[in-house]
Amino acid sequence: MANLCAVRFRPSGMIYELDCGSQSYTVGDLVLCESDRGQRIGRVEAVPRPRPAMSQRRRVLRKARPDEGGGFGDSQQHEVEAYRFCKARLRELGLPMKLLSVEVQSGQRATFFFASEDRVDFRDLVRDLSQRLRLRVEMRQVGARDGAKAVGGIGSCGRELCCSTFLPAFQPISIRMAKDQGMVLNPSKLAGQCGRLKCCLIYEHSTYKELGKTLPKVGKKVITPEGIGRVLDLDILKQRVRVYLEEGGAKSFAAAEVRSASAPQGQSAQTPEPHGPDEAEN
Repeated sequence: MANLCAVRFRPSGMIYELDCGSQSYTVGDLVLCESDRGQRIGRVEAVPRPRPAMSQRRRVLRKARPDEGGGFGDSQQHEVEAYRFCKARLRELGLPMKLLSVEVQSGQRATFFFASEDRVDFRDLVRDLSQRLRLRVEMRQVGARDGAKAVGGIGSCGRELCCSTFLPAFQPISIRMAKDQGMVLNPSKLAGQCGRLKCCLIYEHSTYKELGKTLPKVGKKVITPEGIGRVLDLDILKQRVRVYLEEGGAKSFAAAEVRSASAPQGQSAQTPEPHGPDEAEN
C-alpha cells in the first residue's frame, strides 16, 4: 500500500496522485513535488489516503517554504503575456506553428507547447522569447491528443475533456471498440476535439465485450420460439436480440430464447468468432 495524495501544479491544471510517504498534509497545503519537469510547487487537493501501490510514483518531498509559495499560481499573468508575445512573433516571422499553451515556472523556464505538420526552424523565435522573458525557453511539439489536452474544452457529453481533467495517460483506442458496443460508425460522433477516436470508448468496452460473448452475430440465422429468422441488431446491455422472422416480420427476443441454427440443442446463442488484431489509434 502507498500513501497517496492528490496534487495540482496549476490552478486549473490536471490532478496527479503522488506518494507522500509517511507525511500528512491537508487540503490547500503548498508542497514541493517531483515531476517530469523537475521539482515543482503544487497544491494538495485531497488528503492522503492508502491506496494499492500499482507502480512507482513520483513523490511529495516536503511542504513548501513561505518563500517558495510564489511558485504556484503567480505565474498565470506571465503566461498570458508570454503567450501574446509569442503569437505576435509567430505572425511576424511567418512560422507555420499553432501555439497551444504556455507554462512558466517562476524564475526557471518557460515551456511553449505548439502543433505543426512540418518541421520548423524556430531558433529566431527562441532567441526573441529568451530576450523578452529572461528565462530559459523550451519549445515542445505535441500531437493531436496532447494538443487537445493542453487547450482543454467541453466534450459532446457536456463535461470537460477527460484528457485535460483526470486522464494521466492516453490509452490505445481502436474502431473495434465502437463496433463491439454497437455504435454507429459515424466519424463526427466518434471523434473528439482532437480529431481522433474518443478516449471514453475504452471505459465500457470490457463490459460490452463480456456481455456480447453469448449473443449471435448480426446477419446470422437463428432459431426463436416463433420460428427461424436472421439477426437484425442487438441490444447488448439488455441482452435482447431483434430477429427478422421468415414468417412474421421483425420481433425482439431475450438472448436466452435465441440459439444459432447451427448450434446444438440447448445452446442459447452462437459464440462470436475470434477477430483478427485491429490497428489501434494512439
